[in-house]
Amino acid sequence: MILLRALGLTLLFLMASLLPSNAEADLRAIIAKFATGTSFSATEAVVRELAATGDPAVELPLSALADGNLYIRKADSQVFVGKDAGDGIDLLDPLSGEKSATAAKADLTKIKVNNGLRRVIRDALGTLTLRAKDPAVRIAAAATMFKTPDAANIEPLDAAITAETEPAVIALFDQARAASVLVSDKPEADKLTAISVIAARGDRDALSLLTSVEASSEGAVKDAASSAIGAINSTLALWDAGQNIWYGISLGSVLLLAAIGLAITFGVMGVINMAHGEMVMLGAYTTFVVQQVIRTSFPELFDWSLVIALPLAFLVAALVGLAIERGVIRLLYGRPLETLLATWGISLILQQAVRTIFGPTNQEVGNPSWMSGSFDVGQLAITWNRLWILVFALLVFGVLLYVMKHTPWGLRMRAVTANRRMAASMGIRTPWVDALTFALGSGIAGIAGVALSQIDNVSPNLGRGYIIDSFMVVVFGGVGNLWGTLVGGFSLGIVNKFLEPYAGAVLGKIVVLVLIILFIQKRPRGLFALKGRAVEA
Repeated sequence: MILLRALGLTLLFLMASLLPSNAEADLRAIIAKFATGTSFSATEAVVRELAATGDPAVELPLSALADGNLYIRKADSQVFVGKDAGDGIDLLDPLSGEKSATAAKADLTKIKVNNGLRRVIRDALGTLTLRAKDPAVRIAAAATMFKTPDAANIEPLDAAITAETEPAVIALFDQARAASVLVSDKPEADKLTAISVIAARGDRDALSLLTSVEASSEGAVKDAASSAIGAINSTLALWDAGQNIWYGISLGSVLLLAAIGLAITFGVMGVINMAHGEMVMLGAYTTFVVQQVIRTSFPELFDWSLVIALPLAFLVAALVGLAIERGVIRLLYGRPLETLLATWGISLILQQAVRTIFGPTNQEVGNPSWMSGSFDVGQLAITWNRLWILVFALLVFGVLLYVMKHTPWGLRMRAVTANRRMAASMGIRTPWVDALTFALGSGIAGIAGVALSQIDNVSPNLGRGYIIDSFMVVVFGGVGNLWGTLVGGFSLGIVNKFLEPYAGAVLGKIVVLVLIILFIQKRPRGLFALKGRAVEA
């Protein structure tokens, strides 16, 4: 008896598993309605009915409908998702996505959609994702519904808010619901509450929504929207100032990288090196060559391309710098005008050599995955490549400061900077200090080129855009002083970014130059003046 009962239960279970569930049967019944009415209004009604089920399974037929890939088979009026198969159309089950058959195009009727219907489908898909397991999907759905408010979203959002457990997602759902309330026929009290919710959000999307509400409303709702707009504008003004500071710090890190090598050579040797920008260019082209080799031979190492390029760029630029110092500059010490003209000529030679080898057009240097994209901090937009360049610039500064302060070679360099003749009398080989210092400054310019290749065009003119700014940073901060270069770079970067919205990029640079000239009239040796030979000179 027990055996028979167990066998019966097993049979019932197997039969139940073979039969479609009630929920699936209901979905198929709704999908079948696409075949009974082919007008846009009838199709829209079916879309809304599917969305109201809240079942994620309806995402496949709705997405297919939006893409124009939902078909009715003429022979039996069944609805399928179609997939182009060359001569025919593969018919897929609208819920499971499994292939059912293949039919000729003439045997099928495509369900037509227009732009209005596509918007309805998009909103329906957004409603479905409110119950997704992944919080990121739910957050994206809330963002979409906030930007495209619709009174029809209120009920699904109410249900989603009740079921949601994540506080951050609940807050976004509340904001999306408030946006939908503002475009509905809800009472005035509900709209005033919605305005307070959106005002608390305080971003540009909230400002845009409230501006449209203010224009289309009157009475207390209009007054509340106006008040909220004023509060958001005040908050955004502070965030805009913070964004300008970030842009200035970002520019300052670039100026620091480009100028720090120049500060060393200028301070130790007193040489005005007009070819310094071309050392930056050589570092950028070294990065390009490294990435080309990796793309063709070792594509799996692309994310490591910048790490591989850094030492190579340093060596290439340092060796070129050493050759320039040994071949030209050491013959012109004490003759600053001739040195300036000679290095200017060398810069032109290097530019033309690069044009001959690589061509005059910009070269493509890619961003590794860890330097791509951006993230938000409040209302600040921060890109990963700029953030990593800032970290890299500070790291280079820290390493160079350590070398200068805590190594024997750094001690010799500082001795030559303070008093060349006394250093020579103590047995320091000042010519080799000059040569290695020039090579170090050029090498640092080379690794600056690796960083700049991620945010600027890699072309023969890359260095030309930074040489003037680099000299301004060095003169403003104090010749040969690393701390002065750091403060000078960030100060000029921030001032530039605050002037650009009002004066424009070119006029802003002119204003900065005039301010530096006036500053140098008061402090000829810059912010942080060196003691020793720099003062004696």
